Formats: sequence, C-alpha cells, structure tokens
Amino acid sequence: MHYKRYYGATVRDALRAVKEDLGPSALVLSTRTVRSKGIRGWIGGRGVEVTAAAERPEVSEDRTPRPAGRPAAQADSIAARLEASGVDPVLARTLADHPALQVRGIGGPALKRALAEQLVPLAAETDDVAAVEVFVGPPGVGKTTTIAKIAAQARACGATPFGLVAADGFRVGAVEQLRLYAGIIGSPFHVARSGVELAAALEGGRRPLLVDTAGRSPRDTGTAEILDVLAGRSEVRRHLVLPAGTPPADARRVLDRFAPTRPDRLVLTRLDEVETIGPLLGVLRDYRVPVSYLTDGQDVPDDLQRATAAGLTDWVLGEARDGANA
Repeated sequence: MHYKRYYGATVRDALRAVKEDLGPSALVLSTRTVRSKGIRGWIGGRGVEVTAAAERPEVSEDRTPRPAGRPAAQADSIAARLEASGVDPVLARTLADHPALQVRGIGGPALKRALAEQLVPLAAETDDVAAVEVFVGPPGVGKTTTIAKIAAQARACGATPFGLVAADGFRVGAVEQLRLYAGIIGSPFHVARSGVELAAALEGGRRPLLVDTAGRSPRDTGTAEILDVLAGRSEVRRHLVLPAGTPPADARRVLDRFAPTRPDRLVLTRLDEVETIGPLLGVLRDYRVPVSYLTDGQDVPDDLQRATAAGLTDWVLGEARDGANA
C-alpha cells in the first residue's frame, strides 16, 4: 500500500491531484481542513488536505498481476470521497455500501454510473413541458432568469414561443425584466397582479405558459390569491427555485415554507458559485421533489440544462466543471 498526502485550495483541487497521481482507483482515506500554505496561511486562509493510498498489484506465481485490496476498504474510500464533497456521513455510508459499488477496483466512469443509478429518483429526466409551468421561491433566487432561459432555448430550437406571465404585483423591476426578455425572445407577455388577472391569462394565454411569481410567503394574501387560481388545475406544474449554495438547514426551511405551493419539481440555480451540491443531497433524498433544471450562470439561454442522474452525480462529486472543460 502506497500512502500520500495531497493539498488543494478546495476539495475538488485535492481530489484532482489524487486522481492524476495515483489513478481513479486510489483510496481516499481522510480529508481535513488545514491552514493554507504561504502568505495565505499567515492571514487565516484555509485549504484541504487529502490522504490517499494506492494498492500495488500483487503478483502470483504465474506472474499474472492480481489486484489487491478489500471491498470494505473500497467502501470506506467511496464514503470518504462523498463526505469530502459535503454529503452527510450517514448518507455517504449508505451510498457507498450499495451492492452496485461492491465491485473490486471500481473507479472512474463505472463508479459514477453506479452512484448515478442511486440518484435516478432525484432527477426529473424528461424533456416534456406542462401546459402551465409555474416558478415559485424566495426573492432573488433566479426565477425570472430561469424562465427567460427556458423560453429562449425553446425559441432557439424553433419551437412556438412560450407565453410569459409575470404574476407579481410587488416587484416592478422583475416585471419589467421579464417584459424585456419577452420582447427579445418574441414571446407573448401578460402581467397578472391579481387572481382574476391570472385566471384571464391562463384562459387566453398561449401554451405552454411560463408563470413568474413573487418571492413572498405562500401565506401572504396576494400570493395566496394567485396560488388559489392555480390549485386544482391538472395542466399546472410547479417548480421551486433554490440556489445550489443554500445550507441544508436553510433549504429545509424553504421547502417547508413553500410546501403550500405543492412543488412538483426543484430548480437548482447558481451552480457556478459552488464546488459541489453534496451538502444538499440529503435534503433532495428526504423531500423527494425531483430536480428539473440546473443553472450555472446568468447567460441567457446558455446557462441552463435539464437535470439528469449523471449530471447530479457530477455535481455531487465536484466534477461537473471538469467534464465541461474536457
């Protein structure tokens, strides 16, 4: 067994160094936060130290290489890697002990495929569009920009322009922003500041229809009126928008707060601001609201992708940007 320590500014940097030096089957034994090297350490900067090991092949009498190592050590390595990405330790161990990962020497693409199989329920892997797609969530999480990206991508593919509705009587800036996007994309645009106006937009608007809502509590009088109009309509799909960097405890509070909206999907935004979505993995599994879209920047329409189990796995392992830059 060959042991080495690797240092990086982030977990992703340290794991990349391990993979490049020891190969994809290296065992990650531990991770810890340490003081940064050089001047950054003098001013309180922190980095990540990873201890890893590589099994040297055993050689039998017929000189045929035979891989060494124990499944238990391999599971420990996988669990450690998931914990290093911020996954809750109990969940990390549950994932690492899955039978699909009990293959001696598993690594690289095979490891990611095995993890992705466990994340399939967390991704709404479909390209269908409901007649009415509604986006809810706290203020400033990216609802308006996400709607613009979806509409712009559809337009770029030659689809009939989506209708856009600003069901927000509070944020004048947000209404004008969506109106501007609608003009650029060539989408019909409606403002619905009350339940009556929203009902009219739903009855006469073009399908599919994308509805932006105010970032207020569902219990707010104006917001509740809007939600009442949407309740009971089978053609409505509700997306709760959540920044990927939201701490797990805060994410749970948001999901509980917006439970009255009955979200069918989650949209994870601002992925460009995080290294991994590992910390949110436990929340996603507990609430079982599948992720529909991932956004990783402000560019319209480029920075938007449909969520897949493979894509979520890359973001959990901190390898999504590596794949994009490959």
